[in-house]
Amino acid sequence: MARLTYAAGLKAALVASGLVLAATPALADVKAGVDAWSRGDHALAVKEWMGPAANGDPDAQFNLGQAHKLGRGVPQDIKRAEAWYRKAAENGHIKAADTLGLLLFQDGRKADAVPFLQASAERGDPRAQYIMGIAHFNGDVVGKDWVRAYALMSRASASGLEQATRGLGTMDGMIPLEQRQLGVSLAGELEQRAKAAQSQQFAAADLGVNATPTAPIRSAQTNAAIQSTDLPPSTTNGPRLASGPVTAGADFANPVVMTPPKRIPVPAATPPKPVAIAVAKPASVTPPAAKGNWRVQLGAFGVKSNADGLWAKVRNRPEIAGHNRIDLPSGSVTRVLAGGYTSQADANKACLALKSGGFTCLVVQP
Repeated sequence: MARLTYAAGLKAALVASGLVLAATPALADVKAGVDAWSRGDHALAVKEWMGPAANGDPDAQFNLGQAHKLGRGVPQDIKRAEAWYRKAAENGHIKAADTLGLLLFQDGRKADAVPFLQASAERGDPRAQYIMGIAHFNGDVVGKDWVRAYALMSRASASGLEQATRGLGTMDGMIPLEQRQLGVSLAGELEQRAKAAQSQQFAAADLGVNATPTAPIRSAQTNAAIQSTDLPPSTTNGPRLASGPVTAGADFANPVVMTPPKRIPVPAATPPKPVAIAVAKPASVTPPAAKGNWRVQLGAFGVKSNADGLWAKVRNRPEIAGHNRIDLPSGSVTRVLAGGYTSQADANKACLALKSGGFTCLVVQP
């Protein structure tokens, strides 16, 4: 029976996850602790956080978890770190809940880790998506579900997690095409849910209320932060939520946002006097129709307007322009593909470019 293993490289990523310290504006002691940490006075930082943490402040509790995890200002003690992370998570600290899930998984307590990892994956954390993708592929603790496994691994890979990209390649050789196609469609839905969850969390953080009433998890308000003991303090203010590719503790290649060139205004010329001559109508310039058997599947949709909306976004991209749209009904959904690629290499190149642009795709041949 085919199985995927959790990459050894992920363990190092979990251990080396970036340090983020939080300070609530209303509690000066928490802010003072972050300032002390920034100066390298870890013992004073821990002292400043103890009082607020004992009174239930989730930022101070999370910061103490980080200090015990790293052994800064206090002896390194993973058990104490876990206890502080758990207290902070129970008080609604999102980053603490994410870290706790990864810590439990690393310690081999998979069943305890799953609820935290599932919530993290739903919020778009690629490390959690990677772990849950393998779990669903193997039926490890959770039910075996290859469609969901492929969707989760696709999202983690699109975020730049190298282990997920390798895992996705392995799944391509094991999961039947039909299930991979459904996985591509589900990946799009998961992305939309994650964006909606992040928007809700940001709004809740701005209002100072919990993002989800049924599970009291809120974003920490950060006025000062340190991303690692070896990096300078961050000057980022506001909720510290993942709004783009997450590095999972390593320097992965993140997409570069290209700034379009500024348009240079052209001065209007004086209109010439009309001349009675015949002017040939300019021919519309359209890319030549591509011919080939390879196709790139862009998604599977139950609502036609969603399919049309996606095609409108990609049809003028260079890797799609000139390729015809193909709609293939499959049960209650319709698969949307771009056809006419002359080789698998050309189709793979187009799909890779689409993924770099934030789209999901799958190379197929009829």
